[in-house]
Amino acid sequence: MSGPSVASDGSGSSGSADGSAPSVAADGSAPSVAADGSDPSGASDPFERAVSEIELSDVDLESLRDWLWRATQRGDARATLARRAAAARSFFGWAAEEQLVEHDPSLRLIAPKRGRTLPTVASQDAMTGLLDAQRAAAAGGDPLALRDHAILELLYGAGIRVSELCGLDVDDLDLDRGTTRVLGKGSKERVVPFGAPARDAVASYLTRGRPALAVRASRATPALFLGSRGARIGPRAVYTLVAEVLSPIVGAETVGPHALRHTAATHLLDGGADLRAVQEILGHASLGTTQIYTHVSAERLTATYRLAHPRA
Repeated sequence: MSGPSVASDGSGSSGSADGSAPSVAADGSAPSVAADGSDPSGASDPFERAVSEIELSDVDLESLRDWLWRATQRGDARATLARRAAAARSFFGWAAEEQLVEHDPSLRLIAPKRGRTLPTVASQDAMTGLLDAQRAAAAGGDPLALRDHAILELLYGAGIRVSELCGLDVDDLDLDRGTTRVLGKGSKERVVPFGAPARDAVASYLTRGRPALAVRASRATPALFLGSRGARIGPRAVYTLVAEVLSPIVGAETVGPHALRHTAATHLLDGGADLRAVQEILGHASLGTTQIYTHVSAERLTATYRLAHPRA
């Protein structure tokens, strides 16, 4: 069947005056072909026809795929490509409902997966320096300094989420075994190990720091980490703490507790830990989520190689 045409030069009723993506509408109600307002004139036939009009019936799945492919060649971001694919499906879905086309050519058009930004990771030397400085600051016995040291050691040593840390009760800890019970996403419970430095820091906090903070509370609480008024500490306070001490060493203005989790996971893999073991420690439901840290480790390994090898 012959349907209404799309003017790819931005002229007429089916294109915008500024050359933005065309939208076909018999009644003015059609969704736009490109949600981001970009010009698809760089796409393959039929979108490539910069001046001539395009019959909707000429558009097929391959031309839509080639349209997206050419956008990738121009360097368009994955998020932009995903929006374009979604807009194309919306538009041709509308056209099919209005019987302007015999079939919807976009039904099998799959949006490209959005890329994942590799997480911020501190080096092992930087973490050693950071935690040594925190231990020195806590040596004076200040309750908040003792707490902050224990928090940082546990976030890095156990790789737990900030919500898991804030939800810890004193009874969740087993200092003799160096483990803690945490309640993760989906209320899934797991036992996570941590090392001697974290165990010593938490023990010092429990002995000298927490009692001094607990007396400031109006009521008793089982919470492990307490705020300055003696109540359970909240995520915002932990974010503030981590941002203050971690931002200078990773060179990022916005960094939070999750960066310590990323760092812990990456250092585990750098040290030869099995990927599935790291998945269990982190509490990831999918191994694919954990695998992003293998890319971080590989990048770090490549960078080290290029700096150190004489023939790199």
